[in-house]
Amino acid sequence: MEIVAALFIENINLRQVPGPSTRIDLSGIMFSLAAPQPVPVTLTPHLVVLVRCPADHNGEGTLETSFRDANGKEVARNAQPLQVEPGKFRYSLVRGELTYEDYGTIEAHCRIDAGHTTVVPLTLLPPVED
Repeated sequence: MEIVAALFIENINLRQVPGPSTRIDLSGIMFSLAAPQPVPVTLTPHLVVLVRCPADHNGEGTLETSFRDANGKEVARNAQPLQVEPGKFRYSLVRGELTYEDYGTIEAHCRIDAGHTTVVPLTLLPPVED
């Protein structure tokens, strides 16, 4: 299996179209956000990971996500089993509890089993003043 894409999002919606086929509507895709309050702050953003399973694969694996700070230190981890029908796609939501001690970037390192790693950054910016 392989990761097609991984993004931090605010919302996901699925809809059927003729075919039968499915559309995935993602909204609020983000690579940065303003902190809701001064640091330290803990956020729980949603990471969507889109996965493809080749037709000749058994459709089972483990999605591992390691969240790392700017120094490469792991600040959170998530592992979840995947089952994808061979020849199909699926998405998985990963919700990390990320504590930012300072403004900067935490990266989500996603991989299936021992496969290729897809890295997605999320940068915390200072709060917006009113």
